[in-house]
Amino acid sequence: MTETIAVLGANGVYARHLLPRLVSAGHSVRAVARRPDAAGIARACGVPIATANIFDTASMRAAFAGCSIAINLATTLPGPSGRGDFAANDRLRTVGTPNSTEACRDAGVKRIIQQSIGLVCASGDATWSDEDSPFKPTVETVASKAVSAALAMEETIVSSGLDWVILRGGLFYGPGTGFDDGWFARASAGKLRLPGDGSDYVSLVHIADMAAASTAAVTRWPSKSRLNVCDNEPAQWRDVFGFVASCVGQNPPESGGRVDFPSFRLRNARAVAALAWQPFYRTYREGLSR
Repeated sequence: MTETIAVLGANGVYARHLLPRLVSAGHSVRAVARRPDAAGIARACGVPIATANIFDTASMRAAFAGCSIAINLATTLPGPSGRGDFAANDRLRTVGTPNSTEACRDAGVKRIIQQSIGLVCASGDATWSDEDSPFKPTVETVASKAVSAALAMEETIVSSGLDWVILRGGLFYGPGTGFDDGWFARASAGKLRLPGDGSDYVSLVHIADMAAASTAAVTRWPSKSRLNVCDNEPAQWRDVFGFVASCVGQNPPESGGRVDFPSFRLRNARAVAALAWQPFYRTYREGLSR
């Protein structure tokens, strides 16, 4: 069954991978962006662009009119490029998401897919986590401060009175994210450093696999589910960065780098079952091979 889908945050890297997949699946798609000039992939795919600001409910109400599903991908997280800000992203989640949800109700949108983060169930150590695991970091990091905002965002969606699916992504990598490009550049220059001693776990997801899971969610619609979307093999940073360094002919990186994320080792079994989905890049080795 095809749907009429509004994608909020349509100029972001996630949306740039998602829009072509939704169009190819036969859905009628509307890109919703604060800066339509930056929504080049939408234009290239022939997707109409509606200008709206997540903090302006009226503009979003107009943008969502006539749509059956809204997919909220709006973020302003800091990335390797230096753009983005954690505080601004927290406000987007705690203030912007209630605005966008209200706009959905007013516009008659019945279903929401909300992007969230797998960090909300991070164990902080080598323990495996699933969607029911509480956030228990053993060290405070900049990223861990964003978890309370993400949980508040999820609660807004859950209590909205609408039907919903929450997709908790692992750490994005792949084209446009900047993360792996930065890792390879620093490794080539001999400047790549392990976060701490490199023993923490990271659950990665290639951005193309995240987009594929989101497309599957539209089709399968696992109503009122929170799903961890990540690859099949969470790995310690020493293994991930050791692989990167080996790819460019460098020795394994030294320890002592900045720790940005608490250790999180996520199971993806629920997403695999609910979405009839498997990551194409099942481990970091496939995804990082160049």
